[in-house]
Amino acid sequence: MIGFTTLVRREIVRFTCVFTQTIFPPVVSSFLYIFIFGFSLGGRIETVQGAPYLVFLIPGLIMMYVIESAYANTSSSLFISRWANNIEELLVTPLSYLEMVAAILIGGLARSLVVVSGVYAVSLCFVRFLPAHPAVMFYFVVLVSLIFSAAGMITALFAEEFEHLSLITTFVITPLIFLGGVFHSLSMVPAPLRWITQFNPIFYMINGMRYGMIGRSDASIPVCAAVVLVLFAAFLTATVYLFRIGFKLRK
Repeated sequence: MIGFTTLVRREIVRFTCVFTQTIFPPVVSSFLYIFIFGFSLGGRIETVQGAPYLVFLIPGLIMMYVIESAYANTSSSLFISRWANNIEELLVTPLSYLEMVAAILIGGLARSLVVVSGVYAVSLCFVRFLPAHPAVMFYFVVLVSLIFSAAGMITALFAEEFEHLSLITTFVITPLIFLGGVFHSLSMVPAPLRWITQFNPIFYMINGMRYGMIGRSDASIPVCAAVVLVLFAAFLTATVYLFRIGFKLRK
């Protein structure tokens, strides 16, 4: 376990050493989101799904930062390792491919948990409430973080330039997040467009998180849990397979 724990520690130290770039920005931007949207829109919308709009907003914001933090951590870590050619040092270690992938994923999970704690602490400055279903909340935080950590690793393997990592964030992840219900309920979407929202996997992640925190959701929680579990299994399998065949890892 020495090699595995060392790799996990390396991934955690990597993002904590630059906490002003990895932890502070989402905490500060969450404050702005809550202050601007929670108070300006919340004063007009009042309640959504029977909850104050500010309370409705916070779970969506937390899930947004879970996704962004996990993806950013692993994609940058693996791409830099490829670019600097130190990935070869990892490949010759007596670690299985599953252990290599798992250690990097845990680094992404650790960053997400730190960011989630910070965002939740910020939200307590505006409204105080305890999670309605802590176990459900933890399930979605952990699995969604691992899903997008794996997605970040896959992107890093395919990317040829550092800019390619941000392209996925800009044109895929961010649109899916904003259309997934961070700021709105499904009932606010025009009827003809609701079926499109229901094909968005992040819609189920956000609603699972919202149920865990405030006990309300636009989707069936077993369905949300199943979607997340299937995606986790698929992304983990794909990542381990790419490592096993040495896709863009060996020269």
